[in-house]
Amino acid sequence: MSAQIVVSRAALSQKRGTALGLGAAVLYLSLIVLIPLAAVVLRSQERGIAYFWDAVTTPDAWAALSLTIGASVVVAVINLVMGTVIAWVLVRDRFPGKAVVDTLIDLPFALPTIVAGLVLLALYGPKSPLGVDLAYSRAGVVLALLFVTLPFVVRTVQPVLLELDRDMEQAAASLGASTAQVFRRIILPNLVPAMLSGTALAFSRSMAEIGSVVLISGNLPFKTQVASVQIFGQIETDNPVGAAAVSTVLLVVALVTLVLLDLLQRWGSRRG
Repeated sequence: MSAQIVVSRAALSQKRGTALGLGAAVLYLSLIVLIPLAAVVLRSQERGIAYFWDAVTTPDAWAALSLTIGASVVVAVINLVMGTVIAWVLVRDRFPGKAVVDTLIDLPFALPTIVAGLVLLALYGPKSPLGVDLAYSRAGVVLALLFVTLPFVVRTVQPVLLELDRDMEQAAASLGASTAQVFRRIILPNLVPAMLSGTALAFSRSMAEIGSVVLISGNLPFKTQVASVQIFGQIETDNPVGAAAVSTVLLVVALVTLVLLDLLQRWGSRRG
C-alpha cells in the first residue's frame, strides 16, 4: 500500500513538473513570438482590408515583395543542393584543412550581417579585386542572401549523415547495387527531412534579411530594394500601418512555407 502511495505521489509530482514546464514554455513563447506577431497583424488591419490591400500592392511594395520572395526561392534551391553537397564532403571525405572549413561554415551565424554586407561589397563591388561587380544588382542580393543562409542546410544534414548506418550501404553494394542506387534508395530518403528543414529555414531567413543586403543592393526602388528595407522606409516616413501590412505578407508566406514543408516531411515519413 505504501509503495502505491509513493508511486502515486511521484506520478503527481511528475505531472506538476510537466505542467509547470509547459506553462513556462508557452508563456515565454507567447511573450517573445506570438504576441508580437499578433500585434503586427492587428496593426496591419488598423485601417481596414482595403487599405491593407492598397499598401501591399503599391508599385514599390509589390516590387520589393516580388524580389524578396523570388530571391528567397532561388537561394533556398541553391542551398538545398550545395548545402547537401558541402555536408556530404565534410562527413564522408578527408582533405587537408577540413576542420577549418567546418568551422568557417558557422561564420555567417557569428558575423554581424552589416559586416557581411561590407565584406561582400568590398569583394564584389565597383572596386572588386576579383574583377566581379555585382553591386546594385539582383545578383548581388542573391549573393548576400546565400552568404547569410549558408549554414542552415549544412548543419541540418550533417548530423543525419554522421548517424547514418554505413552497414546498410555496404550490404546494398555487396548485393550489386550501384553507387547511384545506394544513394537514391538508402541515403537520400534519410536525408530528405533534414534537407527540407534546412531549406525552409534558409527561405525564411532570406525573406527577413536586411543587414547583408542593405549595402550591396543599393536599395534601388523597383530594382534591388528588398521587402525588409521597404518596411524600414515605411517606418521612417511615418507609415507604420503600411509597414505592418508588408510585414504580414512576409509572415504569411513564411508560415505557409513552413507548414507545407512540414506536411511534406510527414508524408515522406509515412511512405518510408
